[in-house]
Amino acid sequence: MYAEIIIPLALPKNYTWQVPQEMREGLQPGCRVEVSLKNKKYAGILKRFITEKPEAFDPRPIESVLDTEPLVYKEQLALWEWIAQYYMCSEGEVMAASLPAHFKLSSESTIVFNESFGDDFSSLDHDEYLVAEALLLKKELKIPAVQEILHGAAVYPVVKRLIDKSVCYVYESLKELYKPKTETYISLHSDYAAEEKLEELLNQDKKWSRAEKQMELLLSFLHIKKTEPEVSRSALLKKSGATDAQLKALITKNILVAEQRPVDRLRVMPRHIQIPFVLSAAQEAALATIRSHFETKNTTLLHGYTSSGKTQVYIKLIEEQLLKNKQVLYLVPEIALTSQIVRRLQMHFGGYLGIYHSRFSQNERFEIWNKVRKNEIRILLGARSALFLPFVDLSLVIVDEEHDSSYKQQDPAPRYHARDAAIYYASLFQAKTLLGSATPSIESYYNATVGKYGLAELLERYGQVAMPVIQLIDTKRFFQKDGSKVICTPALQEAIRKSLDQKKQVILFRNRRGYSPYQVCKFCGWIPQCKNCDVSLTFHKLTNKLLCHYCGTSYPPVNTCAACGNHEFIQRNFGTEKIEEELETIFPDAHIARMDMDSVRGKTAHDMLIKQFEQQRVDILVGTQMVVKGLDFDHVDLVGILDADSLLNFSEFRVNERAFQLMEQVSGRAGRKDGLGKVLIQVANTKHPVLQWVMDHDYKTFFAKETEARKQFSYPPFSRIIRITFKHKMQAVVHDAASVFALHLHKEFSNYLTGPGEPMVARIRNQYIMELMLKLPKNGSTIAYAKQVIQQQRAILQNDRKFRSVTIVPDIDPA
Repeated sequence: MYAEIIIPLALPKNYTWQVPQEMREGLQPGCRVEVSLKNKKYAGILKRFITEKPEAFDPRPIESVLDTEPLVYKEQLALWEWIAQYYMCSEGEVMAASLPAHFKLSSESTIVFNESFGDDFSSLDHDEYLVAEALLLKKELKIPAVQEILHGAAVYPVVKRLIDKSVCYVYESLKELYKPKTETYISLHSDYAAEEKLEELLNQDKKWSRAEKQMELLLSFLHIKKTEPEVSRSALLKKSGATDAQLKALITKNILVAEQRPVDRLRVMPRHIQIPFVLSAAQEAALATIRSHFETKNTTLLHGYTSSGKTQVYIKLIEEQLLKNKQVLYLVPEIALTSQIVRRLQMHFGGYLGIYHSRFSQNERFEIWNKVRKNEIRILLGARSALFLPFVDLSLVIVDEEHDSSYKQQDPAPRYHARDAAIYYASLFQAKTLLGSATPSIESYYNATVGKYGLAELLERYGQVAMPVIQLIDTKRFFQKDGSKVICTPALQEAIRKSLDQKKQVILFRNRRGYSPYQVCKFCGWIPQCKNCDVSLTFHKLTNKLLCHYCGTSYPPVNTCAACGNHEFIQRNFGTEKIEEELETIFPDAHIARMDMDSVRGKTAHDMLIKQFEQQRVDILVGTQMVVKGLDFDHVDLVGILDADSLLNFSEFRVNERAFQLMEQVSGRAGRKDGLGKVLIQVANTKHPVLQWVMDHDYKTFFAKETEARKQFSYPPFSRIIRITFKHKMQAVVHDAASVFALHLHKEFSNYLTGPGEPMVARIRNQYIMELMLKLPKNGSTIAYAKQVIQQQRAILQNDRKFRSVTIVPDIDPA
């Protein structure tokens, strides 16, 4: 018997190993096995069994089995295979992106001794003892060192047993140790289990005459024990006001017993289903339409205005699935959206809800993974990586804000789109997918109009609240003394002042962080640029640094022009940091906060800021795209878009779609509960057609005009795009590689090929970049053939010594 094994490497195909006779019983697809490749050991996932021996070589045997039951199920393996095929990457790369770090043991892994285990190894077997003794001396060991200690015997089973017994932990590149979180629980010693024995203890006046505090602590424990099934150390000390020393004394006297037990890192809430709201007539109609479409179609698009109550429709659908004991996956595009939705879903469903995203530690991800695998979590809310969790009974996938480009993974591979992958994943379970958005992507709305998806509409705001009034402010009429862009026009200042006087809140949107996007020498026009990238440096005043937003390199502020030696610089344009500073000058009594990548760091920072804004402890919120997406604030009556031109002036085919979505989404934050919201858009190009569609909240006209233009130039949804990117540290080499590649593609796809050419930013991290683009007809066989040719040409090019070190990255359906 042989097996196809996936290991977490970018290999051209999965390799085959032999399954020894003694390992066959109980071994299933989805289990981890220990294999060797080029003298390195890996924990791979068994994909499938093969009965015929490969002709070209003799497979090496699997060295050991790490799991007694599958770690991933057949649906996850099918999803990995589909992503690898569709997005032109390897299943090993998908595996590496999918599994929490603790599951990805390899020769590069380091195991670290757990000091709290102590040095009593009497419970360990011979091999475990040898490794534990070495760890006690060395404190940490690489897997090859463990191999030497065990003289080449199977390593991973021994390491796994030591991890399970808490003798050691895996030290990953993220510098986190996996260990179960423990809590100390206090119980009464068995000597005093009988009531008469306990009464006798309490009545020993001589015993307690010099230990009154200990007596009080014991009485507190007995009091808490009456109402609580278990008494934790922290709860006991808090309620009794006692000290650690007093508790330790009672433990030393064998009156109380302390026991450490593993507990969940994630707060466990009681499970319940509470739906206290009633849907409006429009929501009921939308829900009925969704149910009707689900009878005949697997995917339905819900197009609902901002503040129309789409989330309440989702909650009703989730309730239906919970009552059937099914699982639901609820995807949101960014972590930023989770905090408000988490509170709403917890209010309705309590402990049925689990959360998963990149800000969670590896330990927390490990625990959530196992809870989903064991069907303990019924509703999973998460960003795109939640798609890879091992569901067992999935019946509904909700993709909220489905238009958002954050659903597309950029680097590294797999460069998948979570919305499209979610639709495929749901189909593996015969589950239904609901896409929701106020501004659907052109592709999704097109699929709905041609009947591929069902379409439900919710085109009125909840509670009959009116859509916000949108006005343009022509910035050409306003000039700063130094000729730079105006940040806050008089009309916007007056509107902000009026809102603050009425005790309302204001959101100001600017899609650029930092203080000043670039600074210019006043005399010769020289602009400081990053040494590693072809971009100008952004000045961050708070940290007093120049920062490259592409590679992250920081530089000290420049005071002398490198070109002419002068010392005067002009700050051009403005970011969120500068806006915040100006507002503090104009409105000194207002509470102003900023929401961007610089100000919101850490797992809870974003949630804390949103809570402050909800509680009206912040009057004006300045932010980047973080303030745009799906947030719901009752007291916001004014939204300002400070520089709409920056959204409209890109040479990219999705520019109108992105601008419309951003402006419509941010305008939807205004006037959500009471009164009429107002949106002011500062813009120089007031005649741009997108602005009129935003002012009229007219998605359908925008869609009609945009699809007309895209059809003319053969852009999605009328074609499939494959972008091929070439990177190399030498400009001449990357130009030649792209030209040679294009020459070969031209023979087969001359009608569909664009390029090669340099992108807008032609050098990042000292790598020069060239791009090719294929606009292929929506024909499955043509697309499959194109992918095959691209893979072949990549292999041919990289066999050439000149181009061996060129990185070639195909990106399917780039965002």
